[in-house]
Amino acid sequence: MMDIKEAISGRRSTRDYTAQAVDDEAIRRLIDAAVHAPNASNGQPWTFTVVRDRRLLDRISDDAKSHMLATLPAGPGSDRYRTMLSEASFQIFYHAPALILISGSAQRPWVVEDCALAAENLMLAAYGEGLGTCWIGFAQGFLNTSVGKNALGLPDTWVPVAPIIVGHPKTEIAPVPRKEPETRWIG
Repeated sequence: MMDIKEAISGRRSTRDYTAQAVDDEAIRRLIDAAVHAPNASNGQPWTFTVVRDRRLLDRISDDAKSHMLATLPAGPGSDRYRTMLSEASFQIFYHAPALILISGSAQRPWVVEDCALAAENLMLAAYGEGLGTCWIGFAQGFLNTSVGKNALGLPDTWVPVAPIIVGHPKTEIAPVPRKEPETRWIG
């Protein structure tokens, strides 16, 4: 069993995957880890949508790229993303074999926070199993539109929060240096 400190410091965002599928049992274990996340008043508002249809992932990638390009604010901070999203060959899911979308199925306070905590548990559990993950922020805006929700058959009332790709990493990812945190002590 992997030490939690090792998982926290070792997990990286993976953007290069083998074609090997992630089996159903592994996905079930990741979701089981996710549902053990802390959540407000034990409301457990999450729903998990597992997508492995490559054509659907390609279509959502194209639609999400168009949505992002149409909604990105102007400015130098967006130029890098605009260039990346304009490339026809760029697929926002990095051709990962699976997407697990964590959505909030209830209109409650803290649904986003609850789903984000579930996502972290899922990503740490994946690392513990030798799998790679990456939270795909490029998909979030589009998946929160009626067209995006419809593409995955999500009810209008659900809030897509965490699109997490999962797969077998092609290579090990080197640690990224962390800045010293700004810490304020009061009292």
